[in-house]
Amino acid sequence: MKTKILAVLLLASLIAFGGGCALLVVGAAAGAGAGGYAYVNGEVKTTESASLDKLWDATLAAMKDLEYPVINQSKDALQAQLTARTSSDKKITINLKKLSPGATELRIRVDTFGDEALSRKILNQIESHL
Repeated sequence: MKTKILAVLLLASLIAFGGGCALLVVGAAAGAGAGGYAYVNGEVKTTESASLDKLWDATLAAMKDLEYPVINQSKDALQAQLTARTSSDKKITINLKKLSPGATELRIRVDTFGDEALSRKILNQIESHL
């Protein structure tokens, strides 16, 4: 019930301020809250029910499965970032951010402007390791 009220209020405020993409944003926000993902401004964003360490391991395993060489990686107790390349030299950037011991934000961007299909493929491969 609260989610519906929040979505309606968000939609109303976006329409009031001339947001031409109001329905896209509300739909994406609702999808992310329902266990899905949001694709906004060229980036996939989702919250996974997994620790940062578990999601990091799943991300590395996914890159190995997809045969995308990791060219840069960094990780600490609160966040992690990985950069990889596809065989066609598309840059993949994956950011993880610890939200709680059992929840981690995951963001995937392909190249500068994004590639939803490839981002979704990467997300699915990561989730297969969770």
